[in-house]
Amino acid sequence: MCTTDDEDGNPERGEGSADERDRFAALLEDSVEDLYERAPCGYLSTMLDGRIVKVNATLLDWLGYRRGDLVGHKHFSELLTVGGRLYHETHFAPLLRMQGEVSGIALELKTANGSRLPVLVTSTVKSGSDGQPLLIRTTVFDARDRRAYETELLRARREADQERERLQQLAATLQQTLLPPTLVNVPGLDVSAYYHIASVDEVGGDFYDLFPLSAGTWGLFLGDVCGKGAAAAAITSLARYTLRAAAVYDPDPAAVLANLNTVLNHEYNGTDPRFCTVVFGLLTPDLDRGGFHITLASGGHPPALLLRADGTADYLPTPGGQLIGVLPDAHIATTGIHLAPGDTLLLHTDGLTEAHINATVGGAERYGDDALLDFGRALAPTTASATIGAIRELLDTFGTGVDDDTAVLAIHVPRLPGDEQE
Repeated sequence: MCTTDDEDGNPERGEGSADERDRFAALLEDSVEDLYERAPCGYLSTMLDGRIVKVNATLLDWLGYRRGDLVGHKHFSELLTVGGRLYHETHFAPLLRMQGEVSGIALELKTANGSRLPVLVTSTVKSGSDGQPLLIRTTVFDARDRRAYETELLRARREADQERERLQQLAATLQQTLLPPTLVNVPGLDVSAYYHIASVDEVGGDFYDLFPLSAGTWGLFLGDVCGKGAAAAAITSLARYTLRAAAVYDPDPAAVLANLNTVLNHEYNGTDPRFCTVVFGLLTPDLDRGGFHITLASGGHPPALLLRADGTADYLPTPGGQLIGVLPDAHIATTGIHLAPGDTLLLHTDGLTEAHINATVGGAERYGDDALLDFGRALAPTTASATIGAIRELLDTFGTGVDDDTAVLAIHVPRLPGDEQE
């Protein structure tokens, strides 16, 4: 081919372009054999009994064998590890015979130096013109990078599980510090409590306590802080110790809750306000009639349930009580009762009444106050320990329907020896 000069005296791209095209065409004209031998994956062909009759250079390089070491001398299963050989005999080969093809099976091949090569294997049965199977063609993909990725993924998963377990232990320990280790023994009273944890991953905000005050009086409280986690735990701790300190200073229940309201409203009145519902009670033995006189003050808390010795049960109304910590001067509702021998008083947080019924089958119905009242009426007359035991069984029936922590506290005045049982 001749070349010509352009106006500037430079040769035109005639012969040069032809040379480039020839070199490019030569690259495209790689032999089929070369494409097979140097493919980015391994190839081998075996007879139906697994004896190797052909293998490409790529797979030989991976395994460190010479062609004569394998072709006509070894079966495909001999290249597998012990576990892989067992899987090949019991699953891989039978499926291949039944289906004619098996794809993407993870196996390990043994190299000439004894190391292991993780691979993904796809095998296909090839048949002759008469439809009879003749040989098996197998494609082998190097899975070392994938295995390294999976190993790293498993390591990260284990670390995440360990971290989650550590956080669960921390949450459980923190939760325990927010509850009294044991309830104080009050002469003439049977007391029992229970705390149901809805999630082991987060610290809840429910709390309760029973403690002595001046001679012959005891204080009790049960509450529920909004939210979960560390922030709720901080409010719970502040509320518990504020209630105890305020009760020592002035045990009047309304004054105790007013004190807590002032503290919470002062500390958390910014962009992240925090509040809680609380019921506080003052217990005093009734020397004339027996039993105890209880004054209850409620700050937006669900009403207590009184289960009487005569088998009846009703809520103790404390209307108008406002959430603690929201307003500078919250209204505190109070009520007084006589807890006679045989009577039981149950305090609870709203995790109980707001639990979902039949949550395991998609139910969205709440348990509700009316259901709890019916439950109490069926249970009365009862004791504190029996009441808490029944509540625990009830919560268990809800399963995953209990999506909020639940605290329950029951106090019962035992009958005197010789009293007629209802």
